[in-house]
Parts: sequence; C-alpha cells; structure tokens
Amino acid sequence: MPHSDTDTTAPASYPGTTAPDSFEALGSVPTGLYIAGQWRDSSDTTTIAVENPATGRTLTDIASATPADGTAALDAAVVAADDWAQTSPRYRGELLRRAFDLLTERAEHFATLITLEMGKPLSQSRGEVAYGAEFFRWYSEESVRIDGRWATSPDGMSRLMTMRQPVGPTLMITPWNFPLAMGTRKIGPAIAAGCTMVVKPASQTPLTMLALADLLAEVGVPAGVLNVIPTRMSGAVMAPLITDPRLRKLTFTGSTPVGKDLIRQSADQVLRVSMELGGNAPFLVFDDADLEAAVDGAVLAKMRNMGEACTAANRFLVHRSVADDFANLLSRRMSAERLGAGIDDGVTVGPLIDDKQRGKVAELVTDAVQWGADIATGGERVDGPGYFYEPTVLTNVQPGSAVLREEIFGPVAPISTFTDDDDAIARANDTEYGLAAYAFTSSTARTIRVAESLQFGMIGINQGVISNAAAPFGGMKHSGFGREGGPEGIAEYVETKYVGINPIAAPTA
Repeated sequence: MPHSDTDTTAPASYPGTTAPDSFEALGSVPTGLYIAGQWRDSSDTTTIAVENPATGRTLTDIASATPADGTAALDAAVVAADDWAQTSPRYRGELLRRAFDLLTERAEHFATLITLEMGKPLSQSRGEVAYGAEFFRWYSEESVRIDGRWATSPDGMSRLMTMRQPVGPTLMITPWNFPLAMGTRKIGPAIAAGCTMVVKPASQTPLTMLALADLLAEVGVPAGVLNVIPTRMSGAVMAPLITDPRLRKLTFTGSTPVGKDLIRQSADQVLRVSMELGGNAPFLVFDDADLEAAVDGAVLAKMRNMGEACTAANRFLVHRSVADDFANLLSRRMSAERLGAGIDDGVTVGPLIDDKQRGKVAELVTDAVQWGADIATGGERVDGPGYFYEPTVLTNVQPGSAVLREEIFGPVAPISTFTDDDDAIARANDTEYGLAAYAFTSSTARTIRVAESLQFGMIGINQGVISNAAAPFGGMKHSGFGREGGPEGIAEYVETKYVGINPIAAPTA
C-alpha cells in the first residue's frame, strides 16, 4: 500500500526538539491486513491514516478491514486450528523463544515505532518492548507445563483423567496505550496453548501490531495461526465474528462501557471471555511512609504513558499530617518533567493520544477547580502542534469532583487527605472499579491489613509499578475478569476435559 507524505516535523515550541521523527527512517513497516499468512489490501481498498500525536500529522496510511476481511481472517484461523492444536508444546515454545530473541534484538526499531504512533517518550517505549517481549519468554517456558492429572476415584472403581486442550479460535481486541505489550500478553499464552487468533489492534496505533505479525511470521508461526485486521469500523467488523459459532474465545483490553457491550454480544455463543477494563486506582500514603519513596512511586504510578494506563494512580489519598510535604515534593517533581516529542532526547512526558483525550483531561481539571481544588502545578493545555497537557497536581480535591470518580488517562494527580486508616480504605474501595491500588507504609501489620482490605485485583505496596509477566494481571468488579500473565494467564486459553476410565476389562465373548 502507498505511504502518505512522511512526517518529519517535531513540535517547534519545545526547546531542543531537533531529532527527526521520520517514519521512513524505520525502513519497511507493513501497512496491509495480515490474513492466512499473506499481506493484502482491504477488500474495498479503504485506509486508515495513522497519526503522530506529537505533531498531529499523518505517519502513513494502512488498510482498513471490512466485515468481509474479518470473516476471511476467522476463516483462516479456523482452517489452521486443528493442525496448530496438534503441534508439540516444545515446538510452540521454541517459536515463542525465537520471537523473544528477535524482538529483543530489534528493540530500538519497535520502540521508535511505538513512540511515533503512540507518543510516549522513547525511554518508556524501550521499557514496553522489554516488558512485552517478556511475555514471549515466559510463555515459551509455560508451553511445556500445560498438564492434567490422573487419579483413582474414591470408590476405587474408576480412573479419573483430566487433560487441558486449546480453547480454539480466539478474537483479541487490543488498546492503543501499550500497542506491543497488550498484544504479546494475549498472543504469548495463545501460541503456547495452541490457539489460533484474529487480532484487532486499536486504529490509533496499528503499526506496532502489524510489525509484530511480520516478526512472528519470520520466526515461523504458520499461516492462519495469527491474523491481524486493523479497521476504522470496529463494530461492523467485530460483531459478525463475535456471533460466529466457530469463534470460541474473546479477549478485550479497553474501556468498561465497550467491554460490557462485548460481553452482551458474546452471550449468545457462550464464548470464553476475558476482560481487562477500566481502573480508578487509589494511591494511599500513610503517616509512617517514606515520603521520598512515596513520591518516587507516585511519579512511576502516575506518569507512565503520561497517565494513559489503566493501572495509573488516579486518586491520591494522603494522611493529613504529611499531605503538605507530599504535595510539595510531588509538585516539584511533576513541574520538572520535560514535555516534548517522545522521540527527542531527554523528554519525559510526551503528548496524549489525541485532542479528544486532551479535552477530557482539561474538563476534569476544570471541574475539580470548580469544586474547590487548588492547582499546585500545571493545569493547562500546551500551545503548538501535538496534543500536550502539562503535568498537573491538584490539592484540596473535594468529594463530588469527577476527577475522583472517572478514569483520568492523563498526567493529573488529584490529592485529598485522610486521618483514619479505616476511612482511607473505605474511600479507596468506594468505586465501581477494582483493577490496581497502591499503598506506602513502613508498618508490616498495616501492609497486611491494607492488602487484605483493598478490593482490587493487583496491589503495589511501597512500589509504583506492579506489572510483571510472571504475575497475574487483572481486576475485579467493573474492571473485568480473567487474568493475563503468570501461570494463571495460560488457563484462559485452555479447556479442561475429564475422562472416566473403567479399569476392569469387559469380558470377551
């Protein structure tokens, strides 16, 4: 497919913005649909313009799948399913290990691609590549550990055998904020388990997934096992697949409203469903916390992806006795962040994904101020090209403010205070979401009590980053169900079959 004019302009309003962000400098990046092992145009030749959020200009145009293309992708996954399920665990594991090695070798290429289409600083994109690659390494090792069991029934009259087999063709819908890692976190266990896949990446950031599909083909993943269909009409393309009786699993990472709609759509086919949805993570700082460590953790928990992460700290609940000191330290750190195009050296805060998201962040800050909050630092959009918003700290945030109820997905840290542990825990739990939570304390007893009391699927104690390929990622309540990563992650892609065997041979005639 043809490329659009290459974007080589960086925001002129940022000092030191000199590094070109040329898409062409990356060399060949796929721009077609990947179906049945072949790159192809859309069946109606329509395209999607992929934008650089640091400049607002188009990087390139890619094929946009139609419903017919979606059906073709599922056809390919169904045709490949039986043979792929019969491959040996060792073979599948070796493919994943080769993919880990090659992805690690090409880390700079993928990191640059992530930064260009998503906006995060290059240092964070390198971190995403390392994190995303780790799912391939982890599941290369887990592929040979998919086991069953053998037992004698309690009455001794039967033998009980269980086995775990691939769930079958799987539809994966991935978000824009971690375009590599949210893919490898699903694709890794699916390959290990022996499932075939249709992947629909977010239309804002499809290039990374297309490049990943190219890499997996290079390491030897057979045609039809992985199919990638970016589209600008998600509903029309996804709905026929979700209602197709040949599809056996749906996995989605994204917003809670969209996740609920997908769950409803999946009901008629009784699909295996895993959902990683929205978050409203509390960040608790108790009076015995190491404040320097708490601020370090706060910056990590808040500012990865410019706050555009479902695990991002969303509400800062700080003990009144240390609130002023914490707010001052955090404000200094946030105001020292360097805003600019993520491709440039030294930049620590890139643009938000688009103007709509920036507008939502601005509305939340305005609402908080109207409720009585004070702006300690930041609080403004940045003039110039791209979708930049200043790192912001709000103090004296009042109950009722939308910023305490809604997922911010931006570089805004709203601080409110507490004086009683029970009140802090109750306020932390007072949300429909239950994905991630953070707490800083030096007390072992408090650590245990807080960890047991918080109604969240993942909790960080004295650390601001908790994602790990070896750990189960997922939430409760309206943050979804199912787990990705760790030994638990592969269970989402297998069915358990039980076989009862009579050990007494039937008499022969």
